Amino acid sequence: MSFSNTDTGDKPADPYTQKNLQDPSLKDKVDDLVDFVEKSKFCMMTTRIASNGLLVSRCMALAAKEGNGVDLLFHANSESGKTDDLESDPDINLAFLNPSGEWASISGRASLITDRSVVKKYYSTALKAWIGDLGDGKHDGGPEDPRILVIKVNAKTAQYAIARRTAVGGFVEFAKGVATGQAPEVNKLRHISEEELQQWREQGSK
Repeated sequence: MSFSNTDTGDKPADPYTQKNLQDPSLKDKVDDLVDFVEKSKFCMMTTRIASNGLLVSRCMALAAKEGNGVDLLFHANSESGKTDDLESDPDINLAFLNPSGEWASISGRASLITDRSVVKKYYSTALKAWIGDLGDGKHDGGPEDPRILVIKVNAKTAQYAIARRTAVGGFVEFAKGVATGQAPEVNKLRHISEEELQQWREQGSK
């Protein structure tokens, strides 16, 4: 099923997408996505609440990448609500956004990793501020604190829009669009499929 509210005949109903959608090489698509994610650093992580099935988003900081750059890792407190959500439903979305309006949306499947060797590999002393030291010699916010785990998001699909012009060039193009009613050609709008992401991982493992 799909939703439509009108019939535009032989004219494109979504001229912005038609003007900006690109399908370059897989390398270009992934390289630009990974670069944007690294620069953004912070994202909104959306999970489904275990108790009622509603969606909730939380701000998370990227800790590391695997899978040739497309699988993303985050630190978390095992006793927080997000771990209950992901244990109940591992489907997840990550939304990155910067002040200029560039964005990336990554849908995937999350796993909760408590293996201390993995936690230690990606551990950051900054976690002490977020996790806290309970003063019992065990829950101290250090790499052995059992509350610290890693959420690994195995990316399934991705879509993003990043600027193809400078800020000034983008504004000029947008102003032309306002004046003429023509959709501005300002972004690199791209989709990466599950099959493409798997192909990219396999390339990195060779």
